[in-house]
Amino acid sequence: MTSDGAAGGREQAGVEHENAGQDVIAVDAEDNSEGLVNRLDAHTGEGIRHRAFTTLLFDGDGQILLAQRSPDKRLWDTHWDGTVASHPVEGQSQEAAARERLDEELGISPDQYDDLQVTDRFEYKRHYHEIGVEHEVCAVLQATLSDTSLDPDPAEVGGVLWAPYERLHVNPRWYRQLRLCPWFEIAMRRDFQD
Repeated sequence: MTSDGAAGGREQAGVEHENAGQDVIAVDAEDNSEGLVNRLDAHTGEGIRHRAFTTLLFDGDGQILLAQRSPDKRLWDTHWDGTVASHPVEGQSQEAAARERLDEELGISPDQYDDLQVTDRFEYKRHYHEIGVEHEVCAVLQATLSDTSLDPDPAEVGGVLWAPYERLHVNPRWYRQLRLCPWFEIAMRRDFQD
């Protein structure tokens, strides 16, 4: 990655992007920490492999809670995601990071579920037009909600949707208007592998 690419990503119309003030954890292919890197640099040019997670929450009937990314997101804006996705900060477990984001983005507190756990981990890399890139070792966390009440933050979430998880996987063309995030599609495909 050139320094021009990083600097260009940090400023849009002369305004520094908020992600430029945050760090993510760079990792090797086995998810071992290699130190902190600037979050915007990690998502610009060819990217820097870093630690991330996606969390999939279900109701008691096998439906998954999808959240539409806010139109203000820099990457994959307005795409539909698993319930939440983000990056843990240094010293934070994947479970603690997921609990924090569930509360911040959707108003879902830990007393609404009790079985949150990491179920998978994979590496992927995807470019988003000419704007940026995701190169992540992504942990997948899953839990079942005993209380499905929500209080979405409109700054983070454009909309929410309950979808039958198995039907979503088996019939992707029925849902193609949703424009699913790539990390969620990978996690879902891997979840249904034999």
